Amino acid sequence: MCGIVGYVGPRQATAILMDGLKRMEYRGYDSAGIAVINGDGLTVRKAAGKLGVLAEELAGNAPTGRVGIGHTRWATHGAPTTPNAHPHVDRSGRIAVIHNGIIENANDLRKALVARGHEFTSQTDTEVLAHLIGEFYDGNLEEAVAAALRDVDGAYGICVISADEPDVLVAARNGSPIILGIGDDEYLVASDQSALVEHTRSVIYLDNGEMAVMTPKGYRVRSLISRRVDKPINQIEWDLETIERGGFEHFMLKEIFEQPESIENTMRGHLLEETGNVRVYGLKLDDDQVKEIKRIIITACGTSWHSGMIGKYMLEELARVPTDVEYASEFRYRNPIIDEHTLVIAISQSGETADTLAALLEAKQRGARTVGLVNVVGSTIAREVDGGLYLRCGPEIGVASTKAFTSQVAALAMVTLRFARLKEMSLLDGKRWVEALAALPGQVREILSRADEVKVLAEQFADANNALYLGRGVNFPTALEGALKLKEISYVHAEGYPAAEMKHGPIALIDDAMPVIVVAPRDAIYGKIVSNVQEVRARGGRIIAITNPGDEEISDLADATFVVPETLDLLSPILTVIPLQLFSYYVALRRGCNVDQPRNLAKSVTVE
Repeated sequence: MCGIVGYVGPRQATAILMDGLKRMEYRGYDSAGIAVINGDGLTVRKAAGKLGVLAEELAGNAPTGRVGIGHTRWATHGAPTTPNAHPHVDRSGRIAVIHNGIIENANDLRKALVARGHEFTSQTDTEVLAHLIGEFYDGNLEEAVAAALRDVDGAYGICVISADEPDVLVAARNGSPIILGIGDDEYLVASDQSALVEHTRSVIYLDNGEMAVMTPKGYRVRSLISRRVDKPINQIEWDLETIERGGFEHFMLKEIFEQPESIENTMRGHLLEETGNVRVYGLKLDDDQVKEIKRIIITACGTSWHSGMIGKYMLEELARVPTDVEYASEFRYRNPIIDEHTLVIAISQSGETADTLAALLEAKQRGARTVGLVNVVGSTIAREVDGGLYLRCGPEIGVASTKAFTSQVAALAMVTLRFARLKEMSLLDGKRWVEALAALPGQVREILSRADEVKVLAEQFADANNALYLGRGVNFPTALEGALKLKEISYVHAEGYPAAEMKHGPIALIDDAMPVIVVAPRDAIYGKIVSNVQEVRARGGRIIAITNPGDEEISDLADATFVVPETLDLLSPILTVIPLQLFSYYVALRRGCNVDQPRNLAKSVTVE
């Protein structure tokens, strides 16, 4: 959600800003703009729509200057119009601000400023912040920003420049990520590593309540109350090639096909074949601490919530630990029951999801031990938890999550194995689990080799305006995930349901115009889902079944099937979800949708 980039150094800023914004397009946005300090003041250019609209306006007339800020906006306060686009300026027109997040007391601040003679040209909370900084400004931008932020309630990641201090760039964060890039006699700031990696891999992650002040001569980090803060310099582990499409038509397709490697990377170094166990030191849970845990809460949003549901099935069946899965957006508002024997697992691809972070902080405040499963090294959730596992599946650029989902499930399987081997699982069963986990990358690779089969299915069903996804047991969350993918990128209305619940309402929708996608591996409850498929068939529904080899019973009932290899029942979602990901991709492609940047969606949701 939204993209921030800033630059101070010896090079012309505009090209660096535009390139950084281009790298962050995948996050989702609806307008863009830049502000550059020139010899006389600020030049601000912004436009509603995609970055290409702004690029056309800049063509042949790009502002010159060596200090600047750029932003892609995802609308919260006010429609996606040019006046509402960032950057926003104070009433002098000499201070420019870009902002991710939400200023919760913006209305009160606006009223007070209007009473003092300020006039506003947008509906945004960010313009209020710009005017507030301007009111505090007395020749010291750093102190004006600090003073203004002390009056602000809400979440923010900001960059600020002033024409009166043409070599100063100020950044600050509270709840919305800000990363400093340390170059050779130049400094960058961004909300996402992808905007920095072309220029430097040396980065500093600001924490909540911290500010950075950058000039061509150096940088320093401080708190809002002026205390200097020493911050470690971290290294970005991936390079520019990993965020390019690499010959694929879309990032989403590339990331679907990367899953054999991404799952392998998630598990690399963790599996212990001889002992039927896993090495997960990052959890920071010794044997005694594991045994003391009486309850687990998994909190997440969207796709990560679906992976958490699968984790619940694993943890309860194998480790016999009561496990709840909570929507992070609801968790902190319902007075949850938590104590020191509760483990809270926060799952987030970006590690910056605002709702998940808020739930995590609530759990910590109530005394729970916390673990994070995140993909982005150095992200806020990764820094806040007591322990955790990095997914290490590489940057995920497509808005619709694919490889992060399967890596999350693999990580949850390893957490489960750690708990289960200490509690009830035998050495023999542990070895079976390690062997099955190790086989998954090759099995995913085999499924992907038959992607054209899914493409044919998608062409047959792409004209449908509704779809029903059914699964039972651990593949009910898989059905939810399949339906979400179809909704996200093809805008086809789709619902995921437990197959047995279908007859309690949704069965009324079934006719020959609605495809019903059934996730039906040959598991312990296979016979039950066969009965559910027969119910759909009796009502004329068009059935696509995800099955295992040799399954003639469901094949005889279905209009079309796709076969996935067999694995342990609780690991089957990692395989059954692959054709569902491909199906949603090919349907969206057939319908002419923007696969990587679906409307209204953002990759990282950093506001509640």
